[in-house]
Amino acid sequence: MTAGCTAKKAMPRFIESPTVIQAAGNLPKKIEEFSGLVNTGFPGVSVARMVSPEGWTEPGQRPNFQETTLVLRGLVRVEHETGVVDVRAGQAIVTNPGEWVRYSSPEPGGAEYVAVCLPAFSPSSVNRDSE
Repeated sequence: MTAGCTAKKAMPRFIESPTVIQAAGNLPKKIEEFSGLVNTGFPGVSVARMVSPEGWTEPGQRPNFQETTLVLRGLVRVEHETGVVDVRAGQAIVTNPGEWVRYSSPEPGGAEYVAVCLPAFSPSSVNRDSE
């Protein structure tokens, strides 16, 4: 380290539990934010675990963030302006800021997945379609 420079030592931050956030859609979906604006105040990234029931669908959206969706169980259907992608357990999809997308879990048993948003998800940055 250079003389005269002081570095603040960062420490790992343990997140004991997520904050449950109300979800949009036709059926109840559980959103557990571990890191992000709501649970930790971090604006740069959000990490949330989602559990959606069979038949769940949400309004389309054109978010201002990049979203990586990693499916842990079941199937997440992602509609976009030029088609549809079915993302199954062990697969992921990345959507870019400004792209129109709509998520759903049409198969029996629903789906469980992790969503990572850069920058962090916020209700004002998701830009949902009016229903």
